[in-house]
Amino acid sequence: MRPTALIELMNTAMDAVTFAFDGLTEAQWSTATDCPGWDVKDNLSHLIGTELFLMGKPSTTHRAPKFDYVKNPIGEANEHEIDARRSLTGAQVYAEWLQVARDRAHQLATADDAYFDTPWHMPTGPGTLGEFLAIRVLDLWVHEHDVRRALGKPGHDGGPVAEHTIDRLIRTLPIVVGKRAATPEGDTVVITLTGGVLRTIPITVVNGRAAIVESVPASPRCVITIDSTTFLALATGRGNPADHLGGVSMTGDTELATRVVMQMNMMI
Repeated sequence: MRPTALIELMNTAMDAVTFAFDGLTEAQWSTATDCPGWDVKDNLSHLIGTELFLMGKPSTTHRAPKFDYVKNPIGEANEHEIDARRSLTGAQVYAEWLQVARDRAHQLATADDAYFDTPWHMPTGPGTLGEFLAIRVLDLWVHEHDVRRALGKPGHDGGPVAEHTIDRLIRTLPIVVGKRAATPEGDTVVITLTGGVLRTIPITVVNGRAAIVESVPASPRCVITIDSTTFLALATGRGNPADHLGGVSMTGDTELATRVVMQMNMMI
C-alpha cells in the first residue's frame, strides 16, 4: 500500500536537509558534530549512502579503516560510504546530495505498491519498505539537527517532521522510566516537552511495567520539563547527557528525575 503521508514527510525532511546544508563554507563542512568521528560533511555522506541503498543502487566497494567508535555491522556499512567521500569537498558532497534527493523524490512519487510492500527488517522487527520510511524521516531530521547544533544554526524545530520524530522517540520512554531508572511501583514520572514540539507524557509503573497513560495524576513522583530539541539530543545519545542538564528542569523526586534524564539514550 502506498504510504502517502510518509512520502510527504520524506519530501519535507529531504528539503529541510537541503536547506540546512546550503551555502556552507569548507570550514563549516569540516566542523565536528556530536556523532563520534563525524564532521558535518560525514553526516550528509551518511544520508546519501542510505538513500542510494534504498533506491537499489550498488553500495561502495571502498572499505573504511577500523574505527573505535564503530560498534556494529550497521555502523560499519555506514562508515564505508562516509569514508569513500572523505577526500571530496563539502561542495562536491552537497552536489551529490542534490541529485540523490531529486532521484529519491522521483522514485517515491512513481514507485508502485510492490516497492512499498517489499519486506524489510525494521529496528522493531519485520516490516515493509514503506513502513521503513518512518525511520528514514527520523534519521533525516536527527542528522539535520546534528549539523544545526554543531554550527549553531537553530531552526526547523517544529512542524510535521519534528513531531513525527519526537513522537517515535517518545515510544522508548517507558523502558527508560521503568527498567533503567527503576521508578517505584505505582509511581508516575511526567515528562513535559516545550519548544518546537509540545507534549505531556505521563508514565506510570503498574505490575512492574512502565507505560504511557492517558492523564497526569494529582501527585506524580516527579515532573521533568525539557525543550524538545534538548530531548532530541538526549534520546539520540548526542554528547554527554550531563552537558544537557541546563536545558532540563525537575520538580519532585529530583534524584529519580536525574536518573531518567541521564539514561534517555535509546539509539544503537
